[in-house]
Amino acid sequence: MNDFKKTIVAQLKEAADAMTATSKLAPEIDAVAKALLHAYRNGGKILTFGNGGSSCDAQNFADELVGRYRRNRPPLPALALTVNQGDLTSIANDFGYEEVFARQLRAHGRAGDAAIAISTSGNSKNVLRAIEAARETGLTVIGLTGRTGGKMKALCDHCLCVPSDSTARIQEVHITLIQIWCGILEDELFPDAPLAHP
Repeated sequence: MNDFKKTIVAQLKEAADAMTATSKLAPEIDAVAKALLHAYRNGGKILTFGNGGSSCDAQNFADELVGRYRRNRPPLPALALTVNQGDLTSIANDFGYEEVFARQLRAHGRAGDAAIAISTSGNSKNVLRAIEAARETGLTVIGLTGRTGGKMKALCDHCLCVPSDSTARIQEVHITLIQIWCGILEDELFPDAPLAHP
């Protein structure tokens, strides 16, 4: 049996390095938190989307907001555009896979909402189409990506580019940022709500 300790330690160090490098983006992370708070305080909601692992991150973000993160509090309106099989398959069949998020966004998004676009490369065609739809509809567009940000960097109001070339490390940081924002939203919007697990 091989000994994997060196691999394990190297992977954990790489993950820690990616988190440390991302901490330098604290001003941008803070700006996104404020944009999300602004959307909620003005009656808006969050719509989020991505492919593959990013679709799971989008779903987790919506789950934490509609359900709860740490506090027992009223639900916050959020939709992951990755979960309705009927919508996804009918739109892909009738209009093409590049439209699966954009068409849903046009259906559910309203000016003042926030769109969270997640793509590790920043170049996913269906994510880019949805960003364009969000801008046309008047949403604040927040991008979660990596490396140089790809094509989506120039299209977003706020774009967090995780400084890593590893898809795995980028996704790990994305979920951490999502959890940070969930905590800030709960603490700011429901400061008196009790902790679910004190």
